[in-house]
Amino acid sequence: MKKRRLVIRTIILLVLGAAVVYTLYANFTKDKKQKVAVGDSAPDFALVDIEGNKHRLSDYRGQGVFLNFWGTWCPPCKKEMPYINNQYHQFKDRGVQLMSVDIQESPLAVQQFADRLKLDFPIMIDPEKEVMNTYGVDLLPATFLIDKDGKVVKYHTGELTENMIKEFMEKIKP
Repeated sequence: MKKRRLVIRTIILLVLGAAVVYTLYANFTKDKKQKVAVGDSAPDFALVDIEGNKHRLSDYRGQGVFLNFWGTWCPPCKKEMPYINNQYHQFKDRGVQLMSVDIQESPLAVQQFADRLKLDFPIMIDPEKEVMNTYGVDLLPATFLIDKDGKVVKYHTGELTENMIKEFMEKIKP
């Protein structure tokens, strides 16, 4: 009986030790997130919006792009959405596109959120956080301003006011 208990304890210790070693290895060898910096070319990506339409960043070359990462569970994101919607209507016919990217939520949850806030701009979902990781986004909301040549001209994290959104869209208007 004692020998069996010793074997079980040894196995448990070995499994725990292996888990600790793996965790340390994974943390020290993982790729460091490299945020896309101001002046960089914005990495191209394609996502599908909640209505099934495909949007590719490169399709908007020649126009300014307001790229916003957010989530329905994020209070600052919820607060800025009506402002983004208002400014989208002011700038959509003036050469500024909005790429609104929800992070890893179900289309139903995002649609209900959009309906509740009466949002009518295209909303894409990044189901595996691939675009979010490519851009190095850690905190939400996060906004990248991309000029007509595909260069990042500004990166902002945190809640936006309506005046800030208007200024940002003016900045990237071709």
